[in-house]
Amino acid sequence: MRLIEAIRSALSAITANALRSLLTMLGIVIGVAAVIAMVAIGSGARNLVDQQIRSLGANLAIVTPGNVTQGGARLGAGQASTLTNEDAEAIRHEVDGVVAAAPFVQGYAHVVAGGSNWGTRIYGIDLDWFSAREWDVADGRTFDPEEIRRGDIVVILGQTVARNLFSEEDPIDQIVRVRNVPFRVIGVMAPKGQSAFGQDQDDVIFVPLDAGRRRVIGRNYAKDGSVGSVFVKFANEEDIEPGIESMTELLRQRHRIMGEEDDFSIRNLTEIANTASASANTLSMLLAAVAAVSLLVGGIGIMNIMLVSVTERTREIGLRLAVGARPRDILSQFLIEATTLSTIGGALGVGLGAGAAYLVAQLAGWPSLVSTNAIILAVGFSALVGIFFGFYPAQRAARLDPIEALRRE
Repeated sequence: MRLIEAIRSALSAITANALRSLLTMLGIVIGVAAVIAMVAIGSGARNLVDQQIRSLGANLAIVTPGNVTQGGARLGAGQASTLTNEDAEAIRHEVDGVVAAAPFVQGYAHVVAGGSNWGTRIYGIDLDWFSAREWDVADGRTFDPEEIRRGDIVVILGQTVARNLFSEEDPIDQIVRVRNVPFRVIGVMAPKGQSAFGQDQDDVIFVPLDAGRRRVIGRNYAKDGSVGSVFVKFANEEDIEPGIESMTELLRQRHRIMGEEDDFSIRNLTEIANTASASANTLSMLLAAVAAVSLLVGGIGIMNIMLVSVTERTREIGLRLAVGARPRDILSQFLIEATTLSTIGGALGVGLGAGAAYLVAQLAGWPSLVSTNAIILAVGFSALVGIFFGFYPAQRAARLDPIEALRRE
């Protein structure tokens, strides 16, 4: 009951000087609002980065052509095709932990369907691509093994291409012309969204690897069986590092590289994703730490106003002590008053911060995510600020001599 009475007394003291209390809380309100808004924007950005990078697929490494030397001249990485279907097959069967090795070729093509046309990226792929990228077909079906083996002229459209070519019409079994080659549409991919580099991943079409090589992108892959790159998916993240070492040794053997520079390179996409996520998380925490400075400023304001309150209510404190109140009762009363003041400010700050985060998301198109943990942490921290900065004024009030206090005007 004493606690309830102390809280009631604190609320009465706060409302008795409403304007002063509101101005005192302003530092806490702004501090909590800044923390909530910054954490929300930082968390939204981190989630967006995670989604974009993870959209490539989990536990992925990518093998790309490296530097090639011809006639003493170094052509640079990726200037010549150094990878083949057989390399992908060897990786798939000889490297531990590999669940998919997806060779592919890529290029750009103009696609025509009826009176509509659209320029887009085209990928020649095999069946491992879908499991490596963790990407499903939403309508229709995927390629069957025989279509891949024969290099049939069938195509699967990305959502963006399907929408621009066929609008609301069903594209399945329709004919689209890719560089004047008639391809039959057998499926439409599920939406994938933007990549980490801001590229629309749904603006793409897929054809069987051999069809892409021979009929659409062949001039870039003159050597039989050549591919542009290979996506390698591992069962577990722990398999990636030893797997990359095994792949490096395997490809050096297959390419007969003896003491020379590798003609391929391997990148760990999961490591890149983790680094980007950690960077976004660090930025989020930095923003929150900067915003938290406002809470300290608000705490100093609370200490200041509580010291003023102790001075103004000296006779009241002396009277309470004279009629039997214990010093700890006075201490708890002023401490609860300071904590109530900061907690109310924290609650108002949460509302203001959530509104600010939403406004930023709407006006700037920047993602925001207000989490329950951030709200609890901000309000809890504001209460701790009240306790910390209110303790000295409360202790000063509790140590007043009742006789001296009653003598003061």
